[in-house]
Amino acid sequence: MEKNLYSEKRYKTLLPHLNERVKRLVCAADAIALGFGGVSMISKASGISRVTITKGKKEIYDEPIPEDRIRKAGAGRKNIFKNNPGIEKKLETMIDPVTRGDPMSPLKWTCKSTREIADNLKKQGNKISHRTVGKILSQMGYSLQSNRKTKEGKGHPSRDAQFNYINKISKKYLENNNPVISVDSKKKELVGNFKNSGKKWHPKGKPVEVNGHDFPDKELGKAIPYGIYDIGENVGWVNVGIDHDTAFFAVESIRKWWNCMGQKQYGDADQLLILADAGGSNSYRSRLWKKALQEFVNDSGLAVTVCHFPPGTSKWNKIEHRLFSHITMNWRGEPLTSHEVIVNLIGNTKTRTGLKVRAELDNNFYPIKQKVSDKEMKNLNLKPHKFQEKWNYTIFKQKV
Repeated sequence: MEKNLYSEKRYKTLLPHLNERVKRLVCAADAIALGFGGVSMISKASGISRVTITKGKKEIYDEPIPEDRIRKAGAGRKNIFKNNPGIEKKLETMIDPVTRGDPMSPLKWTCKSTREIADNLKKQGNKISHRTVGKILSQMGYSLQSNRKTKEGKGHPSRDAQFNYINKISKKYLENNNPVISVDSKKKELVGNFKNSGKKWHPKGKPVEVNGHDFPDKELGKAIPYGIYDIGENVGWVNVGIDHDTAFFAVESIRKWWNCMGQKQYGDADQLLILADAGGSNSYRSRLWKKALQEFVNDSGLAVTVCHFPPGTSKWNKIEHRLFSHITMNWRGEPLTSHEVIVNLIGNTKTRTGLKVRAELDNNFYPIKQKVSDKEMKNLNLKPHKFQEKWNYTIFKQKV
C-alpha cells in the first residue's frame, strides 16, 4: 500500500462515521501496515493522538474487547469542574496573589507545591489530585516562575502582625457591608507618540511607528493615574491627573470615587476602610494626607479608617495585581498619545473574573510643598488605634 493513501482527506471523510473504538482500531491497523513511523504519520493525518493509536495497536494484538465495553457517548470520567463546583474560585482564594504576606489570602506562603494545595483542597471536601491542580492553575493563567527582585527594603518586625490586623479589620468591614478600598498611584506615564512596552496584533511588517526618543512633550506632559479598587465589588476607579501627585490629589481621587460610585453602592454605609501604602502621596507620615482626609470626612459624614501596609511591602497591595496589572496589559503596545486615549484605555479594562473600571480626567492643579501646622494637626479628629498607631487610625467628623 502506498503512503499517499493515508491522507488527511481520507480520514476526514471516514472517521466521523465511526465510533470511538473503531476509529482507534482503523488508525492502528493503518499504522501497522505502514510499519516504522506509521503511528506518527497516521496521527498527523487523522488528528488522533499517538497515545490513542498505540492503544489501538495493543487492542489488535490482544484479545478482542467485548461489545459492552465500548464507551458510549457521554460516558467516561466526569469533568473536574462538574465534580468540584467553584474549584477555580477556591484555588484563586487560596493562592492569589502568589506572593507572601498578602493580608487577604489564607495561604501567606504561596511557594506551596501543587501537592500541598491539593491536600488543602481535600481537607475542604474536594476530590482532586495534584496533577489536576496543576492543570487548572495553567488554565487560570498561572505558571511556575523563578525569583524576582521585588523586596523593597528591610522587613519590619511587625510586618506579619500588621497583615493579620489588616485581614481582621477588612473582613469585619466587608461582613457589615461597609466599603473596603485599596488605593495607590500608578506609575506616571509620558503622554505622546512614545513607545509603550508590550505587543499587540498588527499586519505583518507594519508596526506602529513612534518617536525615537522619550523626551517629555512640553504641551502634553505626563499622566498620573491614581486608582481606587473596591475589594468587595471588584470594581475600580482611576482618576487621571495632569499636575502633581500630592496628598490633596490622592484624597480628591477618593472623593470622586465616593461621589460617582461608592455612594451609589454603599448608600447606607457610615464607615470606610482605606488600605494604603506606607509612602507616597498617601504616606502615614504625611500631615497633608490626614488633613485632606479630615475635609473629606467632614463633607461625606463617613468615619474613615486607614490601615497602611508596612514599609517595603507596597507590591502586596491588592490594587497592584487586581487593577493596575490589568490596565497595563490592556494598553500594552499602544502609544498613549493623549490624555483622552489613556482615560479610554483604562475605562475599557475588563477581566474574565468580572472586573470593571471607570476612569476620569482630572484637570485640576495641585500645588506642592504645602505645610500643615502643629495647631492644624491638633484640631484633627483623629483617633489612633491601639495596635501600631502610626499605621492604623480612624478620622471622625469634626464637631462644629
